[in-house]
This record gives sequence, structure tokens and C-alpha cells, in this order.
Amino acid sequence: MSEVNLESKISDLSFATKANVLNVKLNFVKNLNDKTLTKNDSLLLIGKSKDLKLVPKTQLTTILSKLEIPANWYSESINYLCPEEKTNDNGAKLANRTSISWLNRFSINTISAKCSRYNAPSRAHLITKIVKSNCFSDNQSILVACERRYSIACASAVARAFPLYSSKTNNNESKNPRNVTVSFIFTDNECKSPNPSDDEIACYNAIGESVRLTAKIVDTPCAEMTTDHFLQEIKNVAKELGLEPMVIEGEELNKRGFGGLYNVGKAAINPPKLVVLSNIKSGSKRNIAWVGKGIVYDTGGLCIKSRANMCGMKEDCGGAAGVLGAFYAAVKLGFEDNLHAVFCLAENAVGPNAYRPDDIIKLYSGKTVEITNTDAEGRVVLGDGVAYARKDLKADIILDMATLTGAQGIATGKYHAGLLTNSDKWEKTCIETSKACADLCFPMVFSPELHFSEFNSEVADMKNSVSNPANAASACAGLFIHSHIGSKYEGIWIHLDIASPVSDGDRATGFGVSLLNCLFGDSSLNSALKQLGPQSALPLKNDELESDE
Repeated sequence: MSEVNLESKISDLSFATKANVLNVKLNFVKNLNDKTLTKNDSLLLIGKSKDLKLVPKTQLTTILSKLEIPANWYSESINYLCPEEKTNDNGAKLANRTSISWLNRFSINTISAKCSRYNAPSRAHLITKIVKSNCFSDNQSILVACERRYSIACASAVARAFPLYSSKTNNNESKNPRNVTVSFIFTDNECKSPNPSDDEIACYNAIGESVRLTAKIVDTPCAEMTTDHFLQEIKNVAKELGLEPMVIEGEELNKRGFGGLYNVGKAAINPPKLVVLSNIKSGSKRNIAWVGKGIVYDTGGLCIKSRANMCGMKEDCGGAAGVLGAFYAAVKLGFEDNLHAVFCLAENAVGPNAYRPDDIIKLYSGKTVEITNTDAEGRVVLGDGVAYARKDLKADIILDMATLTGAQGIATGKYHAGLLTNSDKWEKTCIETSKACADLCFPMVFSPELHFSEFNSEVADMKNSVSNPANAASACAGLFIHSHIGSKYEGIWIHLDIASPVSDGDRATGFGVSLLNCLFGDSSLNSALKQLGPQSALPLKNDELESDE
């Protein structure tokens, strides 16, 4: 086929009638050759140029035949997109060619291999964009060519492209869901073992389902995702996993000393709640607690936000949603250590019963806090959550995740969560794991002796807001949470501020599901997660614990 004729087949999205990207049934399978396809279905092939060139044609022969795609078109298309020579006959550099399509039935898209040291080598963020731009049929197949170690990142990226929540009437009227089937061709070792194992497929489906669940909760407006609705989501997960949630809510929180969570949420119609899911295993070597901030809506309280800053605050439950999704996947796939999920659920509302600036409240840690900003509520509810994880759950490792500060985006950007931890070894592992799974993070300054004075108060143990917002504000917010575990806590504490990566545009990303599962992959019974998790034992004791005593 000539280059001119080949270019005429390049997909023009403006003329394509996209199928509904919602109401999608997503399924990961070992091999697409076993799937029933007709000429009205579509196939999307994605990969870096080096991976696409390694895909054996035999892996696609059956599929191309079912879609009635000419056999030679595929070979010529790969040569067109991934030329051996980078210049033409006249020596001029060839322009980058990124996509080609046969009548929107078979699309091939290349992703850039350029990757700096703090990016994900899988370039999974590009995969989500490509999938969103190539949804044409009600029965679509997606094939990703990549190295095996990047497959979890790619599976999460594909799942992220298919959100679950919508109130559009035309979407709700659609009775038949679209079927999207996804598989991989692994290019490691010259494609000698190109197809996923059963364990890997189980992992992709669990992670994909959890990413979409997390995103759905974050995308849902507060009128439909109150603290009561969120509790029901937790109960749904608990029922599927055979667990029973522990719930403390309303006035009972106040009676039992959870002053932070109670005061933040007491002005709302739906009461605040502390909800705990526990997966207990005999013979466990570690006791792990994941604590999530679940502010289902944040008006800012009496220190009310502006209209522009308030829109989008349904996303303030992203930490708790991510913990729920991650917990579901981890337990479903098998987890050999004790794992607890702690959800701090509240609505930061305005009303006659709202907590006020100048109020002094006592948190579950026993420490008192002078409120100087009711819009700094996330750290207050998490203070109760992490204190509970230490005192009641006796956790060796406490990880909290929250859409905590707007300053996080300034500090580490829209793709990287802000990371704060009391352990150098865990910090390095978090960074490397985040690059492998594409839920990226970057460290913030952990230096309590330099920064905690920002919270000094004349009338309480601390204030809840910094005196100087220009002095590492995001790191300071994390240190506030850390203070309620206590400086003498010998275990590991990890804080993830996901304020920016929780969403991309107007849609949630499901951030945190892959990161938490891969970070604790050494506790998983799933071989795919175990291979991506830490390969050597990490400490259970804080390696920076020092005292003047």
C-alpha cells in the first residue's frame, strides 16, 4: 500500500461517531483470539514503537480476519508508524506518526517512550487519553503491547478511561452496556511468553473495578454521596468481602473523644462517622492501617470558600474513596497481613451548629487544637483517624491519604501526590513503586523540628492552620496529622496528599488504588502484585526516631 493511500486511512475523529463511554462493562482477558468479533466491532492497539514492532503477527491473524481487515494492512501500518529509518530519501527527518486507523474498526496508536526520572516508564497517562479518544463501537477490544512489569499501570490507565457516574439522561436511558474487552501482549524476552497468566488477569480485573469504584464515589455530587451514602458504599464492599464494618457516628463520636471528626461534621444534616473495615489474618507479621479523609463536601465552613474555589469540592472525599477501592482490591486478591481501612467521613457544612474560628477542641489523641481556619478541616478529622489507628488498632504502619491542601499542586504538581513520611527507606520505596504503577508521588520536606512551630498556640497545644502559608504549607499540614500519632510512635507513618492528582479535568482518576496495592504488594497473595511490590523487607520501626532525653 502506498504512503498516500495509507495516510488516507488515518482516523479523523471529527467524522467518527463515538460510542457511549459510559455504561461500560469492562473485562480483562488472557487472549482476544477467543472473543467473538464481527466486522461491526473495533480493535484498538496501543504501545510504544519498540513494543509494537515486537508484536507477533500470529497474535493478530484471527482478530484481523474476524474484523475483515486486509492482512497486509497491519504490517504496512506498523512500518509506517514505526519506521526503521527516521529520515526520507532526501535526508529530511520524518514527522512523528502516532496513529492510524482502518475505517475506525482497527486503530493503532503509539505512545511516546520519552521518560524523565520522575515519570512512569509505562507512560500510562497517555494510554487513558488514547482510549478516551478511540471509543467507536458497542463491542470494543483493546490490546496493549508493553513489558510485563508495566501491565498493572496500563490496566489502571484503561479502567480510568471508563467512568461510572453520569446524570445525563441519554446515558441513563441506554439499556445495553458497551462491552470493552482488554488484553495484553508482553514484549519481554522477545515475546516468548506474550499472554497474561490467570493471576495477572485476576489482578487487572480487581484493580480496574476498584479504580472505577473510587472514581465513581469522587465524581458523585454530595446530594447523592452524603456520609450515609458513603457508608452504604463501604457496606457494599464489606458484604462482598465477607466483613462487617465498625461504625461510630454522630453524638457517639463526641462521647468517645473524637472531637475533631465530630466538630467538623456536626453542622451537616447527615452526621459524621468513623468507619473501620478490618481484614484480620492469623500469623500476620504486620498490622497495617490505611486512613482516608472522607469530606463528602467542603464549603470551607464558616471560613467559607469563594464560588470558584468551592466548585469541585465533591472531590474532597478522594482519600477515603481511594482507600476503599484499594482495600477492596487487596482483600479480594488475598492479603496475608492484618489490614485495616479507616474512613473519616464528614461534611464541612455551614450552619448554626458549625464549629468556629477560636473554638478549642480536643482530638482523640488527647491534644487540644485552637481552630484558626475552619477550611483546614481535613487534617483535623485525620488527626482522629490516625490516633485511632495507633491507640486502638495498634498499627505498625499507618498510611493516611487525603485531598489535603491546594498547595500540594504548587509543591508537586497535578500528576504527583505529595509524599511525607518518617522513614527514609519507605520514602524511596514509595517513589520507585509510584513510577512502576503510574500513581506518581514526590517527597515533601519531613522536618518537624523546623516546621511544627507554625502551629504554635498561646491557648492550646496547637493551632490547626499555619502562621506562614509560604513555609512548606503542604508538608506542615502533614506534620499536623503526624503530631496526633505522637512523636514517640515507633512505627512507620506515610502521608499522601492527593489534592491535584485525584482528578483530571472534570473526572476523577481513581488515584491511590494501584499505589497502595503495589506498595504493599509483598503482603499480597497475588503473584502480579507481589512481583511489583517491595522485593526486600522494609522496616516496621521509624529509622529517624530521636530524642533529647
